[in-house]
Amino acid sequence: MSGDASLPTPGQTVGPFFRFGVEYAGENQVVHPYSPGSVLLSGTVYDGAGDAIPDAMVEIWAADADGTVPAGEGARQRTAHLFSGFGRSQTNGAGHFEFWTRNPGPTAPGKAPFFAAVVFARGLTDKLHTRIYLPDDEAALAADPFLASLEPDERRTVIAERDAEGNLRHDIRLQGERETVFIRF
Repeated sequence: MSGDASLPTPGQTVGPFFRFGVEYAGENQVVHPYSPGSVLLSGTVYDGAGDAIPDAMVEIWAADADGTVPAGEGARQRTAHLFSGFGRSQTNGAGHFEFWTRNPGPTAPGKAPFFAAVVFARGLTDKLHTRIYLPDDEAALAADPFLASLEPDERRTVIAERDAEGNLRHDIRLQGERETVFIRF
């Protein structure tokens, strides 16, 4: 090779070997399970054919209930008193993920509360960014600038459902019918 030693390295897919080196105790516990104000955020990651992905990884970041974005210690600091705002969950054999967290508050006027989410899965050449909005405040959802930029069918792909116990359910679909809206960065 003469001259150009600065050729880019070819792209690599992310996954499916997430458990090696990234898994740690309590990673899906943004707050201690069943602590005051805690909710379970869960769902399933699906591929384009509608099959559950058994080896994906989902990360979330969120503001605290009062809208404050945590700026303290890192994600691995898991105690009953620290809210880091960050969690990571590996999907199980049925593609299911779950987090113990709090309902985030709005970070600014006119913005609906949401979890920022990142999905890693085999076959992807890069991680996928999305949001998971709380379903509770219709006025805030209608006024949110990001949601306002989406068509009604697209909005439904980023709004969680709340069950009778107050927990949240949100499935992530990487492709196909009802594909989740992903954000380009």
